[in-house]
Amino acid sequence: MSFARKQLGESGEEIALRFLKKSRFKIVAQNYRCKFGEVDIIARDPDNILSFIEVKTRSSRTHGTPQEAVHHRKQAQISRVALEFIQRYGLENHRARFDVVAVQLSSSGYTIELIQNAFDLTMG
Repeated sequence: MSFARKQLGESGEEIALRFLKKSRFKIVAQNYRCKFGEVDIIARDPDNILSFIEVKTRSSRTHGTPQEAVHHRKQAQISRVALEFIQRYGLENHRARFDVVAVQLSSSGYTIELIQNAFDLTMG
């Protein structure tokens, strides 16, 4: 990954964290890693639902919207990480969902969108 792409992603995650905290999410973990991959943010929403959040940031629309980048393969990877996290911490009886935070940067600032229940558990 290029330095510029890494910086773009880190900027988007910082924007997403501020947005989620303002929206009364409680951050449980950032960049949670296991043998199956990584989830950008794990948080509890104001209703105490565990949210596995993928943050996607774009600086142009050349390659589509940020949320379009959460393709089937990425969904499957996030699903596997989420199941590992839930089992590791004994959270099988808690409600959970998959969200995407889409950050679109522009010369005048940024827009941010939280897409709740962006996808269902995907294992294939």
